[in-house]
Amino acid sequence: MKNKGSALMKVFRSHTVAATFCRVLMLSVLLLWARPLPIQALGAPQSASQHDSFDGPAELPRVYVASSLKATPAPGKILTVHSGQDPSTVISQASCGDTIQLEAGATFGPLVLPEKKCDDSHWIILRTSAPDSKLPAEGTRLTPCYAGVSALPGRPALQCRATENVLAKIEFNGKGGNGPIVLAPGANHYRLIGLEVTRAQSPTVVYNLIGPKQGPADHIIVDRMWIHGTAQNETVRGVMLSHLRYVAVVDSYFSDLHCVAKTGSCGDSQAIAGGLGDDPMGPFKIENNFLEAAGEVMLLGGGEATATPSDVEIRRNHMFKPTTWLKGQPGFVGGVDGNAFIVKNLFELKNAQRVLFEGNILENNWAGFTQAGFAVLLTPKNQASKNGSVCPNCLVTDITIRKCWISHVGNGFQIGNGVSDSGGAPKDGGRYSIHDVVVEDIRPEVFGGFGAFAQISMTVGVSESPRLHDVAIDHVTAFAPRALFIIGGPRLDPRMSGLSIINSIFTTGNRPITTTGGGVEKNCAAMPDSKPPDAVFHLCFSSYSFHHNVIIDGGGGWPKENKTPKNIADVGFSDYKNGNGGDYRLSPASKFKHDAADQKDPGADLEAINQATMGVQ
Repeated sequence: MKNKGSALMKVFRSHTVAATFCRVLMLSVLLLWARPLPIQALGAPQSASQHDSFDGPAELPRVYVASSLKATPAPGKILTVHSGQDPSTVISQASCGDTIQLEAGATFGPLVLPEKKCDDSHWIILRTSAPDSKLPAEGTRLTPCYAGVSALPGRPALQCRATENVLAKIEFNGKGGNGPIVLAPGANHYRLIGLEVTRAQSPTVVYNLIGPKQGPADHIIVDRMWIHGTAQNETVRGVMLSHLRYVAVVDSYFSDLHCVAKTGSCGDSQAIAGGLGDDPMGPFKIENNFLEAAGEVMLLGGGEATATPSDVEIRRNHMFKPTTWLKGQPGFVGGVDGNAFIVKNLFELKNAQRVLFEGNILENNWAGFTQAGFAVLLTPKNQASKNGSVCPNCLVTDITIRKCWISHVGNGFQIGNGVSDSGGAPKDGGRYSIHDVVVEDIRPEVFGGFGAFAQISMTVGVSESPRLHDVAIDHVTAFAPRALFIIGGPRLDPRMSGLSIINSIFTTGNRPITTTGGGVEKNCAAMPDSKPPDAVFHLCFSSYSFHHNVIIDGGGGWPKENKTPKNIADVGFSDYKNGNGGDYRLSPASKFKHDAADQKDPGADLEAINQATMGVQ
């Protein structure tokens, strides 16, 4: 495109007024080519998040999934399946546009959804027979109340108005494997509504409660469902997105997805996962769900792939782990042998591009097993094996995280590039925009970990690893009790680049910066205690901005245009509450009002976060 544009520009250089006009016109066209505008998939209604193509350095999704009932018409027949009947026969005989109703309160066996050659005007709806009036309204989250369950121990109160069971249950037998809902290769245009999807109690591992069978599927909507395992058995994940395109998971409730440490047969669990395989993946819409899992609540990547999920919208979800899964806490629940569940992170990307993560509440994550208690990881990974690289094209780029609340964790963010344990390097990692985020109640004495706000690093001493680049952290409020940053990277060029940390409020804990290790010869941040923070940034990043921040008890040595009040009281929060559930807006009397570079208050925009997360928790 660059050579083509240069050649065209030469044609016009010999002219005068016309040449000037045409050069401007050509420049406008080339800029439009370079920054494609977002597309509304399937007539998706435009929202405020879709007006711009970029948020800081990160490109926003280009395509958004339409998930409303109006966008998925089913004008055909209504077919009813009663208790004791096999829905598979009805599904196989159904035509595109039909609605299949499963008797509310009844339990049915596993289902395979076959390829049907449907289109955007003729979906197949598979739903409970209960009328719409018995379900939460479209756009409202379903909870276990609608399956007759009034409470789940360790979870937020369900606040049931009624506990009538109006769902149809699809249950997997105790033999292990994938199911109870399997998408056959080519399955398309299915909408699932008002179903409880689960497995029978047994010691056998069940993998994907909903997922594809080895091949591509597309246009799948999971709407107002309860998707769950059992309290102590191993259920790996709720929904698998690998091999899928145009998928929405909305207004649903996920629970009891976990693997058992030491004696278990699986090592990782998720409410929603994807990012594996060779088939195109995305766009995805994950909105207004309660998402619970022990491993990562949501994970994209982490295995063999040649394709990358693209255009992912993750909005207004409550990502949660019950503290009853933390050994030593009241009401502890683990596997049937008493061993704890394997806990990792709340949100992790190892292979994804153009992701919008907005208006989410993330709660409870602790260290142990193979992880250090980070809430959010942006870490492209080529999970290389002894047989060689399995994902050399894996990347994590163009990620926007905004208007979110993170609480009760061992650490906040882990941001970095690196090689796998077997030496495989990913393709790229960078263009991250993180703004208007609160990270509170980082408690390493309870949740383990380092007690840090963010690790920003890459593998040191490995020239093949791509350099982390273009990370923007803006208007963040975070309370780190032990270290503000953990930093590490190569000492020599090419170094990491494009770091911007501005307009934020931080506590530093015991030290401003600590190192990832690796020795003075390799690590740019080695011996940080002997260097001022400004020097560490200079050694580790070829370009960076760090200004208009309020760093509480930060000491000296910071770049210019930062303020370092001695204690919390000097900041002037409206109601600090020891960094746990406080009102972190600046009071009218705060001496830091309008002190940000944009003349706003430093720190996260609490009004914007509260509006974005209203009703999420």
